[in-house]
Amino acid sequence: MTLSQIEDSHGFSYPPLYKRLAQDGMLEVGEYGPDWYRLVFPTLKEHPTLLLHADDFELLNVKGVAEAMEELADAGDYRQIDPAFQFIPFAQTGAGDHYCFFASRQQDGEMPIVLLWHDQNEAQYLAKNLHDFMFHMLLHAMADQDTYNEVSDEEFRDQLEKTLTTHARYLTPQQGEVLQALLARDLIDYEVPLPKGRKEVHRGLLTDIELARLREQFIPYDKFDSYFAYSTAG
Repeated sequence: MTLSQIEDSHGFSYPPLYKRLAQDGMLEVGEYGPDWYRLVFPTLKEHPTLLLHADDFELLNVKGVAEAMEELADAGDYRQIDPAFQFIPFAQTGAGDHYCFFASRQQDGEMPIVLLWHDQNEAQYLAKNLHDFMFHMLLHAMADQDTYNEVSDEEFRDQLEKTLTTHARYLTPQQGEVLQALLARDLIDYEVPLPKGRKEVHRGLLTDIELARLREQFIPYDKFDSYFAYSTAG
């Protein structure tokens, strides 16, 4: 199965950037399985594939994309997706929610990115196109060191440096400059407010407030974080 065959089977066209990523090998993550993290992941770390180190982001290979599309289009699928909506999955979260191109809302050459929740009748707008989505996810990666898995400061910075090496060519020069400037910073600990007066400590190169400001400055999107129902069932 190829991307062209998926396009022909489902009647849509991938964004040029996604095709370029495929041509450059940025989507080649191998076959997932019990030993993927132990055997395959180490081979990708030196030249990270698309958002390899992003939080809660598992890139689908072409086979995985084809299988996910068949599931979403199946009339018997439990999500009962409205046929008026065409979602093209390209990645998933650890819980099984899908990052998708929202093909049926393409406008002026821009195909929005949404998160399709698997356990509730909602899809969430994340970016107006793949280019902006990548930049936003890279900002998130810089803002949130994986202290849960005890990633050291040195390893965190090394991951980001190698990621920028493979991703910079897909960003605007200005976006690349922003990320390089952030990478030159010292790491900081900061608090993120939670409901009921609680707080959560994070560590990274920028705070959540700075991230939101940079998003508004460089990739504004009026639908960001808004939701809509994807099924009319029930």
